[in-house]
Amino acid sequence: QVQLVESGGGLVQAGDSLRLSCTASGRTFSSYTMGWFRQAPGKEREFVAAIPWSGPVTYYADSVKGRFTISRDNAKNTAYLQMNSLKPEDKAVYYCAASAPRTVLGLTTTRMYPYWGQGTQVTVSS
Repeated sequence: QVQLVESGGGLVQAGDSLRLSCTASGRTFSSYTMGWFRQAPGKEREFVAAIPWSGPVTYYADSVKGRFTISRDNAKNTAYLQMNSLKPEDKAVYYCAASAPRTVLGLTTTRMYPYWGQGTQVTVSS
């Protein structure tokens, strides 16, 4: 079982930056593909970014490409989402998620991730 704890959300102005962190329990963090998703009120949870367990290639939703950066530090069991040039439409609850070990297929879909954090609120004022 993997437990994920997010932190770093908050209230910022448009154009500001935030860095979200997701710390995982357990000793096999390096074998998990990590993803970030977000959910705005009244909308479905949507993919934001993912970083596979197997290598440095990263994946992003078109809406955040060029502004957000996902990374991981396996020594710290932590994944990060650096969010720059935030926009009001980025407002949402952000969730990190972990895959089953050594899984990469479908990493933009929620069903690939059995483990989820509790979410952290990001609010961007205009």
